[in-house]
Amino acid sequence: MLLARSLRSAAALALRPPPRRLLSSSSFPRALLPPPGSAPPLARSLWQLGGGGGRTALLRPRRGSAGGVSCGCGGLHTEGDKAFAQFLTDEIKEEKKIQKHKSLPKISGGWELEVHGTEAKLVRKIAGEKITVTFNINNSIPPSDDEETQEEQKPDEQEPDLTSTPNFVVEVIKDDTKQTLVLDCHYPEDEIGHEGEEESDIFTIREVSFQPTGESDWKDTNYTLNTDSLDWALYDHLMDFLADRGVDNTFADELIELSTALEHQEYIKFLEDLKSFVKCQ
Repeated sequence: MLLARSLRSAAALALRPPPRRLLSSSSFPRALLPPPGSAPPLARSLWQLGGGGGRTALLRPRRGSAGGVSCGCGGLHTEGDKAFAQFLTDEIKEEKKIQKHKSLPKISGGWELEVHGTEAKLVRKIAGEKITVTFNINNSIPPSDDEETQEEQKPDEQEPDLTSTPNFVVEVIKDDTKQTLVLDCHYPEDEIGHEGEEESDIFTIREVSFQPTGESDWKDTNYTLNTDSLDWALYDHLMDFLADRGVDNTFADELIELSTALEHQEYIKFLEDLKSFVKCQ
């Protein structure tokens, strides 16, 4: 019975998915730090794309190696918690060093930005129409292929930064109408990062539908048009329809920059909240 339980535990650990983020090595134990004069600690963006997954196990304290520490607050605090809080302190410093935007960048074209946590909404009014673009930065960073990245990367070339490419929904509302045209858009992975291709769209329309104006819950009973089997002439007219209202390649590029800045901002805030949760207050 004990042998079977051990085998099941080992199998469960082997199937456990890797963590979403690989943190920097800024808080490695002194014995594991590189010699003086070597490269500085790598931050999150370099860790995730640089293939440093094997080192994260070194940051994990040995279970049961430290007892509880009394601080008078009534909560459980261990030496592991103390090391964890110090690691988060160093990690926050590293992330703030590579943070490109201290404030969120603006979208050109007269768009007004509203942010509610991880969700952002861009609003623009023009000639009797209201156009809104909504996106959420959760799960907006595409997974990277570490092996492919290492094969393509040159020895002296720096790893690319993480980029947030969220799905976004465009709603077009005309005055004195009871229906809203809704277009569900996304960034195809094979189009991101291509430069010099003016005729290529960096985003695509995936679905189109009409929804009742003013209602927060969309009706599944309304017909939804999937563009996979759509006539190309009709699809091109839909893309031109969006471009005439300011949703074009320039807008899509600026949305990526905005979403990436918001995702990084929320990540740093998450680390700070995690530090406050772990650290004795």
